[in-house]
Amino acid sequence: MPPFMRTAIDYAAYLCLRGTIALVQALPLSICERGAEALAWLMHDVLRLRRRVVENNLAIAFPNWSDAQRERTMKQMWRHLFLMVAEIAHTPRKVHRTTWRDWIELDRDDLILQTVLADGPKVVISAHYGNFELGGYVLGVFGLPTHTIARTLDNRFVDRYVNEFRGRTGQFILPKTGSRDDVERVLSGGGVLTLLGDQHAGPKGCWVDFFGKPASTHKAVSLFTLSYAAPTVVVGVQRRGDAALKYRISGVDAVDPRAEGFELGTTPLLTEWFTRRLEEVIRREPAQYWWVHRRWKGEPPSRRKATSKDKTEPQAV
Repeated sequence: MPPFMRTAIDYAAYLCLRGTIALVQALPLSICERGAEALAWLMHDVLRLRRRVVENNLAIAFPNWSDAQRERTMKQMWRHLFLMVAEIAHTPRKVHRTTWRDWIELDRDDLILQTVLADGPKVVISAHYGNFELGGYVLGVFGLPTHTIARTLDNRFVDRYVNEFRGRTGQFILPKTGSRDDVERVLSGGGVLTLLGDQHAGPKGCWVDFFGKPASTHKAVSLFTLSYAAPTVVVGVQRRGDAALKYRISGVDAVDPRAEGFELGTTPLLTEWFTRRLEEVIRREPAQYWWVHRRWKGEPPSRRKATSKDKTEPQAV
């Protein structure tokens, strides 16, 4: 496709996105809630999009659940995802320094503040749970700027627009590839790096149990903490009830590599620690997790080698 055609298509998609967001912003949140319910019905009952992926993920995470429990959670998940999009559109107009208490409740905020206000580099770890975008936005509202590593979107117009929203209060985005020097600058300068700790890292990742099954996790999440001796906190941003834009930001647990007797000084140990904390958060409200993405893919290298050996070597008799 000629470059000018690609640019025209991308810009048209960007204009459609801006128009959709303007429409959503013009609607009351109560209408957005009903719209999210209708779209959840469409995705779950009619289109059945990614249904098999979600079913398989829930079967792994909650093997003792009934079919009815899984069905209910799947539909609630879609409602949450669509409502989250509407909330993000409304956030800049509703959540400010003088109004955030109308929408946000803090729980164990001492863990968050002790970490992000500590001297030197800091790391905040979250997951694809609740409204994680709102978490970074609210930290900026509190006057605590952060830097987040995220994949650059293919559509450069949409990517710029999304990053402008994120940076409105001081949440700055670093590209997932080629940002090594930027990360060095942020952490060496005593900044706050926020990361999603539940992304699949491929066969070379750090494999730890997630809901009882090995999942590959990016080693860099732990290496940032260990290499820079950075205090680290796990944070959950959970919807309160069914109402739009009503959230609880919770400090789940925190560690400090500089503390005497620190016992999580290796990548596997620290990865296991924050993965367990994230699992604890997700279990609170499973319908608020992104079960649509494939968290469990492949097998740990040791298991693959064992399987290959079993197939090729003769069995003793």
